[in-house]
Amino acid sequence: MDRSSARIGGQYPRPGNNDNQPKDHAACSSRGRYRHAPVRQWCHPPRTAPGCNESYYSSAACSFQHLQRRSVNRTQDFNNLIKQEIMDGLVNQSERIGHRYDGKHHGQYASSIKKYTSAAKRPLNRTEQSQLISFLQNFTATPSWNWLSLTTTLHSFTSAGVFTPHNPMDGRVKRTQAALLSTLLDAIIFKCNQASHAGDIAAQGVANLLWAMAKLVDNGQEQTPTFNRAVAALLPHVNPQKKQFIPQHIANLLWAMAKLADYGQERTPEFNAAVAALLPHVNVQKANFNAQGIANLLWAMAKLVDNGQEPTPGFMAALAALLPYVNRQKDQFIPQHIANLLWAMAKLVDNGQEQTPGLKEAVATLLPLVNAQKNQFNAQGVANLLWAMAKLVDNGQERTPELNKAVAALLTRVNAQKDQFNAQGVTNLLWAMAKLVDNGQKRTPEFNEALAALLPHVSAQTANFTPQGIANLLWAMAKLVDNGQERTSGLKEAVATLLPHVNAKKNQFIPQHIANLLWAMAKLVDKGQELTPALNRAVTALLPFVNAQKANFKPHEIASLLWATAKLVDNGLERTPLLKPAVAALLPLVNTAKANFNPQEIANLLWATAKLVGNGLDQTPQLNEAVTALLPQVNAAKANFNPQEIVNLLWAMAKLVDNGEDRTPELKEAVASLLPQVNAQKDNFTPQGIANLLWAMTKLVDSGQERTSEFTEAVAALLPYVNAAKANFKPQGIANLLWAMAKLVDNGQERTPEFNEAVAALLPHVNTEQANFKPQEIANLVWAMAKLEDNGEWTSELNEAVTALLRHVHT
Repeated sequence: MDRSSARIGGQYPRPGNNDNQPKDHAACSSRGRYRHAPVRQWCHPPRTAPGCNESYYSSAACSFQHLQRRSVNRTQDFNNLIKQEIMDGLVNQSERIGHRYDGKHHGQYASSIKKYTSAAKRPLNRTEQSQLISFLQNFTATPSWNWLSLTTTLHSFTSAGVFTPHNPMDGRVKRTQAALLSTLLDAIIFKCNQASHAGDIAAQGVANLLWAMAKLVDNGQEQTPTFNRAVAALLPHVNPQKKQFIPQHIANLLWAMAKLADYGQERTPEFNAAVAALLPHVNVQKANFNAQGIANLLWAMAKLVDNGQEPTPGFMAALAALLPYVNRQKDQFIPQHIANLLWAMAKLVDNGQEQTPGLKEAVATLLPLVNAQKNQFNAQGVANLLWAMAKLVDNGQERTPELNKAVAALLTRVNAQKDQFNAQGVTNLLWAMAKLVDNGQKRTPEFNEALAALLPHVSAQTANFTPQGIANLLWAMAKLVDNGQERTSGLKEAVATLLPHVNAKKNQFIPQHIANLLWAMAKLVDKGQELTPALNRAVTALLPFVNAQKANFKPHEIASLLWATAKLVDNGLERTPLLKPAVAALLPLVNTAKANFNPQEIANLLWATAKLVGNGLDQTPQLNEAVTALLPQVNAAKANFNPQEIVNLLWAMAKLVDNGEDRTPELKEAVASLLPQVNAQKDNFTPQGIANLLWAMTKLVDSGQERTSEFTEAVAALLPYVNAAKANFKPQGIANLLWAMAKLVDNGQERTPEFNEAVAALLPHVNTEQANFKPQEIANLVWAMAKLEDNGEWTSELNEAVTALLRHVHT
């Protein structure tokens, strides 16, 4: 062998399509600990081990080995590791023994680097890595290396951080690093595809190599074609070795495959077969996993599901087998385990996993540990835990005292660690806080402090947010405002910072992002957000993608988009040429998805169509078809509408009829189905709801609605609430109510004592609010009072109200 064969860049035969696959394997191991997932280190085989001819190893070749037998003195021992005589010895060994050299001393040298970082309790820093890689220019793997040497070298260097990319990074160092990794991967591929060598790989070798591959990607290494071929070459070795894996191997392998899948690894048949081969052994070995193994396995299973893993019987059996061990091992979990476990359970539930008694018990077991270890969680742990609790609650988890205590404990840590959260952490926290509030979380002082602490970091991290992050952040801020959060200067600044990024990243949003963004902007505007040029540009940037992505929106996204467009137009958004095509693209989808809308979505859709028509949108055939498709759903869901939805539905139908919609049998049936709900929910309507209901019923009657007994009962049920809520009506509500009562009388409504009391309760407020009525409202009020006077006595209150209004008519 010439000297070049010992340098980086040595060539290896590439695997071909006809290469044989391995048949049998052997193992040798000893315990070790690693940062993310414990992996067993290779033991050095005895000199008499079969297949390991040691006769050609020289003790002088590896002068670094004395470091493995002494304590580590940081700077001194690192400098000892990069002495030139060490590399000279390795190169000489490789040259002298030639094709018989099995890489033993190279593997031992790699182990010494790992031992150094283990003792230092950290990976190599940037300076050390740069010095080491420069030193390793002549370090290379060759086809003659055995599996032990290859596995030890790749695993040790990966664990020590030799291959971790840094930014910035010297170009020469980067090229040497890539070449070194490539030679190792090429050697692994070569051996995997050679029948004479493939059988030598042991179970621990498979586990360590796949763990190392996953760790490389997790540390930022690019998944090059060579990397992908190496993974593909290793995967077929999992199934043949499945019975040889110890619990730690199983945990590490599933962790590795989950991590690879999370970074885009294709779920090939070989990948799926490897996962399927391991899952039964989770059940078999369930009693032998330690706390970290349980945490890593549940994390891995959640990640796999999140990346498309089917809940096969084998998967479900493995999950059910592990959950009881969360309780049994609870005293052994460190903070990272607790965070990963709760994250995993939340992710499983979010992907459709039933909240079984076993899962609920596991969650209940972990929650007290959050409070107990609250000061030990790092920033990522805090973010993941609050995200997990928000997800669990959003999927039906009861907000028990333990959950509330855990949330309260974590909120205090948000403020304490505010400077440590990365962009994703900021996003997850604000999303979680918005979700928790939307599900009943009180806005305590701790909550408000955490929110105030995070908002400035939206501006500070703005360049680092992903498209999903931007969508989630704007959604979160809109949701918080929708639940009563004051639009503080911090919140306004955060919104203003994000809006330009909507336009900049418009091509990267998926359908869910588009729906959430338009909903968020509509909600913010509805709560007082100014229609700034930046907001208008953001909306304009998104509208073409509604049409482009129309085939990919889910039912709730269709409802959100139509509601959002209607709200934006109602709040002053210019009806640009882009708006009409977006609405036109969505309307046919209403008919297609009609059976999948929930009650809230049905109400929002009918409200949106009515608002759009009320603001000048043509009643096209597509719009009429959408309305026709929705009306039968009103009857079907009548018992499930909340008070606001009942109000919105009756208002929408009245508005549509007022704008020319035919009173079809379906519309009449929908109105008839809702009227009894007015009586049933009468105690729960807001003042605005009462005003809108009486206006809607009056409009319907004025357009031909029969005054049935249900109609009469609904009106009678609402009238006492006019008096009760008289101090809370806005000027528009007062005008609409008096107009409605006058119209009702004009259409035959009996002037009952309750009716007269309602009118008498409203009249003094005409005088009080006289300066706040719009011209149209003044006209309606004057008409209403004239009509009331025609049908009853002229009271002093009526006289004062008319006098007050006439002054504004003349002005």
